[in-house]
Amino acid sequence: MGRMFGTDGIRGVANVDLTADLAFKVGQCGAYVLTKGTDHRPRILIGKDTRKSGDMLEAALTAGMCSVGAKVIPLGVIPTPAVAYLTRLYKADAGVVISASHNPCEYNGIKFFNSEGYKLSDAVEDEIEAYINGEKELNELPTHGKVGYVSANHNAVEDYVAFACSTIDCDLRGMKIAIDCANGASYQTAFKALNKLGANVEAIHNTPDGVNINDKCGSTHMDSLKAYVTSIGADIGLAFDGDADRMLAVDEKGNMIDGDQIMAVCAKHMMEQGTLKQNTLVATVMSNLGLFIAGEKIGLNIPKTKVGDRYVLEEMLDKGYCLGGEQSGHVIFLDFNTTGDGLVSALQFLAVLKKTGMKASEAASIVEVLPQVLVNAVVKPENKDKYMENEQIAQACKALEAEFAGEGRVLIRPSGTEPLVRVMIEGKDQAVLEEKATALAKMIEEILG
Repeated sequence: MGRMFGTDGIRGVANVDLTADLAFKVGQCGAYVLTKGTDHRPRILIGKDTRKSGDMLEAALTAGMCSVGAKVIPLGVIPTPAVAYLTRLYKADAGVVISASHNPCEYNGIKFFNSEGYKLSDAVEDEIEAYINGEKELNELPTHGKVGYVSANHNAVEDYVAFACSTIDCDLRGMKIAIDCANGASYQTAFKALNKLGANVEAIHNTPDGVNINDKCGSTHMDSLKAYVTSIGADIGLAFDGDADRMLAVDEKGNMIDGDQIMAVCAKHMMEQGTLKQNTLVATVMSNLGLFIAGEKIGLNIPKTKVGDRYVLEEMLDKGYCLGGEQSGHVIFLDFNTTGDGLVSALQFLAVLKKTGMKASEAASIVEVLPQVLVNAVVKPENKDKYMENEQIAQACKALEAEFAGEGRVLIRPSGTEPLVRVMIEGKDQAVLEEKATALAKMIEEILG
């Protein structure tokens, strides 16, 4: 059996891969491992996105956590980063999020935060798995008054909104802002925060029905927001993903502003204000070449990590950096929150625009984004880490690297959550890139699919 925890918790199709039985065990064993050293009744927060399966999984998780004596505090529908923040604010022992982020509605997931609001280390996840799989045994379960219980919280949304607003020192009056909430966890928080700061806010995809999360909307499907921004004459558009830990933007002309551009704009402003620690922005190998070129021009140090926000965060914590993230819009402002926070990222970016008076398009032009093509190869789950073991695939990659040397690059990596191998090629000619990436992805599918 493969490792249960992926790069961002446990994911799968709800009621098929991620069943109520499994959720009960995850809740029970997760709560046990995360709180077994406490000398008080453990308190665990639980939040979720808008997926219909969230209720089922929340009930099972809650039962599991109560079975080991925990006090469970449900927060309702709320962004992932809100759970990370509120775990610290409420001095809880752990936080749990039920979400599959940007994936379609049939998927769901479970991820934990420790008492400090950080995602769990591999070692802690492995320990939880050992209990789930029966390799380790739980101590005798509590009875009588020591059985856990549920205690509702009705302030979570307002407390998180107040926190997000406090991360900037200006209002947003005079700005017309369009938001795409992906019919997900940001449908209340984003509007409330921007409205509170005085912006004129217009929202789309903010009527979740349990199945429309991420459906042709949000940060993975930007076309409707692009059209909406230009049709209403907005100064900027903001798109969140299903659990609102990511944010991408659209400028006043309807052009996308990606995570690399958002990070560069914020990093430059923070450098000028003296708040960017060690003048460093942590990015991943997937960031566009244009970001690194821009960094050189403005004197920005940009170390690269493996793909995944956990690797960005590890580098930041290890070296004492305060800003890092991914092209996908998952940006960590470590001075404010312990994980990627779409709303905080949005407010930091908007504050730069407000203070400088720049239009969104002008600010984003700091990075000249080079054409980048990403094609997914669907493979068997057990094969997604074996692509470089195949001589034919390895030789094809080397040949492409040689062909693009100096004017582009080739990057192949497995998806952390799906049975896919992602083929990314960057260079100058979009048509050539698409042809080469498609051909390479097809070869990988034929060999490993």
